[in-house]
Amino acid sequence: MSVLPSAAPARRPWQVIGAGICALVLTVGLARFAYTPLLPLMRVDAGLSAAQGGWLATFNYLGYLLGTLLVARVGDMRQKFHFYRVGLVLAVLATGLMGLTTTPWLWSLLRFVAGLSSTAGLLLASGLVLNWLLAQGLRPRLGLHFAGLGLGIAVSGLATAALAGHASSSGQWIWLAALGVLFLVPAWAWMPAPAAASAQATGAAPTPPGRRWRYLLVAAYFCAGFGFVVSATFIVAILEQTAVFDGHGSAVWVLVGLAAVPSTFGWDRLAARLGLIRALMLAFALQAVSFVLPLLDDGLLAGLGSAVLFGLTFAGIVSLTLTVVGRHYPRNPAKAMANLTLSYGVAQILAPALAGTLARDSGSYQASLLLAAVIMAIGIVLLWCMPDDTH
Repeated sequence: MSVLPSAAPARRPWQVIGAGICALVLTVGLARFAYTPLLPLMRVDAGLSAAQGGWLATFNYLGYLLGTLLVARVGDMRQKFHFYRVGLVLAVLATGLMGLTTTPWLWSLLRFVAGLSSTAGLLLASGLVLNWLLAQGLRPRLGLHFAGLGLGIAVSGLATAALAGHASSSGQWIWLAALGVLFLVPAWAWMPAPAAASAQATGAAPTPPGRRWRYLLVAAYFCAGFGFVVSATFIVAILEQTAVFDGHGSAVWVLVGLAAVPSTFGWDRLAARLGLIRALMLAFALQAVSFVLPLLDDGLLAGLGSAVLFGLTFAGIVSLTLTVVGRHYPRNPAKAMANLTLSYGVAQILAPALAGTLARDSGSYQASLLLAAVIMAIGIVLLWCMPDDTH
């Protein structure tokens, strides 16, 4: 049993953070969100309706919610490490098998499994990285870790753009699974098995926040999850309905990812000046603007502005929120993150089905975008009611 603690210091910080980034690219960028640029092509190849596309996304987020529940129930970091590796494998399998069937219920099952696997990158990897950095006495770098969200989106967008015209949606899923193996290897090999946290490594645990503070943060994060998933699921389909972006959906998705990659560094700097809560309020406001722009104009600048603003804010919201939680619960950050993320997961189940149904009934996604903007405004009010966190 002494092998595990001695193995952790053998890793260098860039390897551990790199493992987390690769895990995010695989489980979130490819297994989970390659669906966004592929959705228009799947609608052509398989005749998916807007409502069916929304329900497939809902099954994906249902899997993510179940994974979050499982993570919340597991307190042992070494068990989380084993689940992390299982999630990496499931991500590759769920991605590749999407290309081997056109049966709707099998697609639903595979999207569910892909959502389940995404907790390996978003929750387990972030908790393992934070745990290792704290154990080594290093400054937590969750902003750097969450740059993997934007990188994953950019990778999935570039891959689908490169395959456009050369492979059907089924063929693209298989190629994406092969690409995923390249990220699985470092995500598996560089992530160290966690050592037990020591008092010397983590220091005295801070006083947990009050109940009102926790409830407000949970409710605000629900709003963030709702707004995020509407755009993350449908932004390509929304913009492809305009004449300017017709046939260029993958380019839009790449733009979202490229904007997200450096955003977490910028939000870390802003949080240092404004405080974490005020920085979150600003991020919520800018994301709400990204939903409103396509409602005001269907031209090039509005579409590009919407994609860039969404990319600049969504990863920052996740990074800032989970940084708040990690600082208050350093002993077992993954469990605390999972408890908060349940609200995010519930929103991601409700929003795609609701947005897809609204799109089917109205013939456009305008009602969905307006609803997302209103929900984000409610989130800003909830954050405003919270005491600022300047730790």
